[in-house]
Amino acid sequence: MKSLKKIAAITLSCLMAGMALTACGETADTASENTAADDAAASDKVYNIGICQLVEHEALDAATQGFKDALVEKLGEGNVTFSEQNAQGESTNCATICTGFVSDNCDLILANATPALQAAAAATNTIPIIGTSVTDYATALDIDDWTGKTGTNITGTSDLAPIDQQEDMLLEMFPEAKTVGILYCTSEANSKYQATMFENALNEDGLTYKEYTAADSNEIQSAVTSAVAECDVLYVPTDNTMASNTEIIKNVAVPAGIPVIAGEEGICTGCGVATLSISYYDIGHAAGEMAYEILANGANPAEMDVQFAPQVTKEYNPEICETLGITPPEGYVAIGE
Repeated sequence: MKSLKKIAAITLSCLMAGMALTACGETADTASENTAADDAAASDKVYNIGICQLVEHEALDAATQGFKDALVEKLGEGNVTFSEQNAQGESTNCATICTGFVSDNCDLILANATPALQAAAAATNTIPIIGTSVTDYATALDIDDWTGKTGTNITGTSDLAPIDQQEDMLLEMFPEAKTVGILYCTSEANSKYQATMFENALNEDGLTYKEYTAADSNEIQSAVTSAVAECDVLYVPTDNTMASNTEIIKNVAVPAGIPVIAGEEGICTGCGVATLSISYYDIGHAAGEMAYEILANGANPAEMDVQFAPQVTKEYNPEICETLGITPPEGYVAIGE
C-alpha cells in the first residue's frame, strides 16, 4: 500500500511539474506574442507633425525639406503626416499656427526660424519642439545659463556659421575697406546677436562700422540707401526679413558699386558677393533625425544638445562679382557648382 501511495505521489508530482512547465511555456509564449503585438502597434502608429515656417525663402524651404526627408526615411512614408504652415513673415501668425498645433495634439512641432520657435515655446511646454534655422537658442529663449541644452521640451539645430570667419572673409576680399555697414532687421533677435558678434570681430581688427536697421521690409530700401552712401562694404547676417527681400538690397547696392558679404547662401544668391555657407538642408535633416530619436526612441529634448552644421564652405556669387569687377580669392566655390 505504501508503495502504491509512493508511486501515486511521484506520478502526481510529475503531472504537476508538467503542468507548471506548460504554464510557464504558455506565459512565455503569451509574453512573446504581446511583445510582437506591441511592436506591430508601434510600427502602425502614424505620427502627426506640425511644421511652422516663418516665411518662404530658399534657406528655410531647404531646412523644412531636409527635416521631412529624414523623418520619412526613418519612420516610413505611411507612418508620418505633416501639417505644414507658413506664417508669411508674421510673428503673430506663428503664434496662431502653433496654438493650432497644440489644439490638434500634434506629436511634435518643427519650428523653422526664431520667431516660430518663440511662438511654439509660448504655446506648449509639453509637446516636443524641434527648432531649425535658429541662430542662437539662448538668445531666442532668453536663457542666461546656457549649457548647450535648453533643459525644456525644446532642442534642435542652429544655422550659425562662425562669425569670426565671416569677418575674416570680408577682410580677405576687401582689405582696403575702411567702413563696414551692418544691415539687419530689428524684429529678429538673432540678427542683433550676429551683428554684435560681427562688430566684436571688427573691433579686434580696428575697423569702423555702422549699423543700418529696418523694422520690416518697408524700411529696407531706405536703410540700404543710407548704408551704400557711407560704407565701403556691407554685411548682412542670417536674417529672414533680409532673405525675403534680397532684390531690394541688390537694386540699391549693386548700382552703387558696394559689395555685400552675406551670412548665408540664399542672401548671397540674391544680393551678395560672398558667404561662408552652411547647408540648410543638412541642418533640417539633422533636426529630423533628432525628432526621430524623440518619437521612436523616447529621447528627452531637455537633455539633447543643440546641433550645428557639420561644415562650412566659402562661396561666391559669379554674376554679382563679375558686375562689380571682383575676383574671389583662391579657395572660393561658385554658388551652384
